[in-house]
Amino acid sequence: MTVMAESVKPIDHVFRALSDSTRRRVLERLSRSPASVSELARPFNMALPSFVQHMSVLEDCGLVQSRKLGRVRTYEIIPKRLRLAEDWMVCQRALWEQRLDQLDTYLIDLKEK
Repeated sequence: MTVMAESVKPIDHVFRALSDSTRRRVLERLSRSPASVSELARPFNMALPSFVQHMSVLEDCGLVQSRKLGRVRTYEIIPKRLRLAEDWMVCQRALWEQRLDQLDTYLIDLKEK
């Protein structure tokens, strides 16, 4: 394993998974209820093997889990894993709100002088 590969954190995998619109749409669908691969793939204009690769990315980063009963593989969302992305964004928002408040204060002081 390279040094670069060792530094990849779970949050990096989550953001990689979320960076694709197909995967985000799949997560939106799974937020309503579990679904089979064929049901999830139906709205997308792609070959099933390509779609399964998207599902592998989601499963590898822990955003979904699957189970197989007979020939049917069903996926469900794991909302807890989304918390990594949410927590990071909340921290970033707080940081930038603080910086903008400081800039606002500075500009008001500058104008008053």
